[in-house]
Amino acid sequence: MRLCLFAMLTSACLSSLVATFARAAEPAAMREILRLRIVNDAQGEIAASHDRGATWRPVGRVLRYTTQVNRRGYTASKWAPPSHVAATAVNAIHISAGYNAEEDRGVVISLLPRDFLAAPATYSSFLSPDSSIYTDIPAGEGIFGGGGAPFVGDAVYLETDAGLSPLPDGYIPAEGDVLVITVARPARYPSSAVFENRAGGPVTLIHTDGSEEQLGWVVKPVGGVGRFLGSTYSGIGRLRANHTGVVDISSSPIGELGAFQILPFGHALSPEMGIAWTLTQWMVVGPLQDSPSPWDGLAPLFSHHLRPDYLADDLLADDWRDRLLSRFLCEVDLGQGWQPFPARRLSSDPAAPLPDWAGQALANVKRFRFLFPLAARAGVQRSRRNQQ
Repeated sequence: MRLCLFAMLTSACLSSLVATFARAAEPAAMREILRLRIVNDAQGEIAASHDRGATWRPVGRVLRYTTQVNRRGYTASKWAPPSHVAATAVNAIHISAGYNAEEDRGVVISLLPRDFLAAPATYSSFLSPDSSIYTDIPAGEGIFGGGGAPFVGDAVYLETDAGLSPLPDGYIPAEGDVLVITVARPARYPSSAVFENRAGGPVTLIHTDGSEEQLGWVVKPVGGVGRFLGSTYSGIGRLRANHTGVVDISSSPIGELGAFQILPFGHALSPEMGIAWTLTQWMVVGPLQDSPSPWDGLAPLFSHHLRPDYLADDLLADDWRDRLLSRFLCEVDLGQGWQPFPARRLSSDPAAPLPDWAGQALANVKRFRFLFPLAARAGVQRSRRNQQ
């Protein structure tokens, strides 16, 4: 399977595919569910609107504004269209401000929670202190996973007296600039996605009417968990992050470390991701053989559908169809049906080697099921409160 997909990739020039990813078509019909407005100024207001900007509700403040961009964004940022959200996570939101063709990198601006005013010294994820807008919103809350996060691919605008316009070419933020993010999801929204955890296993999207659509294949199954630092801000089985080249699922409670990641085949070929083929904490997925691209930046897994949002008591609520309740949740099948994701905790010491069990922590998982917020669910057990 891997060789087959490799042949598909090498039939076209990878450099030309970058432009294809940037032009990835949005789902035909989108439904706006939220707008976010960020004033790039000291004590600038962060506000949310549920009526297309007619009224606004404050949700936070800017603690430190930025007047810079980072022209060397993380690798997958180059697949996000300019003036769109490139990544959404409990610990950061990255916005594409352009493409640096000379270095084949995305140009990014970041929004950060207040936790990163003093970032951990050993933090290994992408962090760009000088091109970040620091907020007073805690990691895992508000726009960082508490009911107000954007989706990858959401449009980002500059607000002026003339109205909203896309970020101009070569945009660099200025003090007082107002950024507006329109948070939208496809009108036809799925209920779940199922990953059969074996080489050649299907990746299937299940719609609310019960129909199924095969998206692609598992190229490399996942077997273990790793020390992905952002997982400390997310609960067990929760979506920690999504960008054009990753889906990150936490395996540990809030305050502890442990997660695994799903990569599209194209990003798995990036030089820095060579370890994904030898270590077990990454699943690699690829599209059907007639797909024109290796999936990076494309819906539904890597744009427009996923965001790390949930509310503290959402597992206890009766109505899974309330659009204001965001319940992205991963379950597992160990061969006896669907059950909650098992807790897999790792030491927070980045210098400590991973324990032997970590490499096989998920080896007995036959299937993973990713539940979308509008999925109709029954019999939610209150004992699952410990996942928060």
